[in-house]
Amino acid sequence: MLVNGKWTEDWQPVQATDAKGGFVRQVSSFRNWVTPDGSAGPTGEGGFPAEKGRYQLYVAYICPWASRTLIARKLKKLDDVISVSVVQPALSDQGWQFGDYPGSNRDDLNGATYMHELYTRAAPTFTGRATVPVLWDKDRKTIVNNESADIVRMLNSGFGRLADESVDLYPEPLRADIDALNERIYPALNNGVYRAGFATTQLAYEEAYQGVFAMLDELETRLSDGRAFLTGEAFTEADIRLFVTLIRFDAAYFGLFKCNRQHLADYAALSAYTKRVLDLPGVRDTVNIDHIKQGYYSIKSLNPNRIVPLGPDLSALGL
Repeated sequence: MLVNGKWTEDWQPVQATDAKGGFVRQVSSFRNWVTPDGSAGPTGEGGFPAEKGRYQLYVAYICPWASRTLIARKLKKLDDVISVSVVQPALSDQGWQFGDYPGSNRDDLNGATYMHELYTRAAPTFTGRATVPVLWDKDRKTIVNNESADIVRMLNSGFGRLADESVDLYPEPLRADIDALNERIYPALNNGVYRAGFATTQLAYEEAYQGVFAMLDELETRLSDGRAFLTGEAFTEADIRLFVTLIRFDAAYFGLFKCNRQHLADYAALSAYTKRVLDLPGVRDTVNIDHIKQGYYSIKSLNPNRIVPLGPDLSALGL
């Protein structure tokens, strides 16, 4: 991680734990917003107006948080407005690295080798982990935001007429329901699989494991009533946040993270829902199972020999 702008130690998946030995996720540090007129958003400062070609997303296909932003960019038809750079799937000793692995690219914009170099360009004395996604301002040469939840919402509404305004991922009538779903699904499932995988005590692991499957069971029941998506027939940001965990479940979380009571494939309604989301225009382009497997199974603390499994069979999803 970075300490006062200097790389100090090899990358480790767990930087902090709670009193029970549970995984604690780093809080995002850059919280500015792109808005149609450049005014300040809910957090941070102003000065980031919506402009075609001004911003770039830095992402990793293995990362569910980064994939949230890729899906929002696709659905809002911002492909020609916001450029994208993809890091290599395998985590190096200095974290995310740019390179030539198929599906990845070099950082032609800033010439960085590692993601952490962009953090120190934006904040020379930065301390913390260099995470993805990052929304980068090419004009001001700085990080606008590195919190996926913020980026999804600014992609939804911050780019005004540059985006497809017929698509609303956070519609006013559903906001209370969306927020309530996000607040429950995130700790139990989105972050719950990480709390299980990176637990440092049996107690922390078992608590996380139970929470993961309690939420999956609840969601299976919710979707068994015939609704298309979480809030009904409308696809929203809550569906994006759930989907990115589900699409990784059998490929990574079931085995590597020891969330092995059931496969996603054992849940009929959740499996059908995952396929339904995957078939939305553009969503499949944001999923790279090879990167997902190569990336997760490169985590040395969980898989010292870095052997990548040949399975699972995801043909039912068309993957």
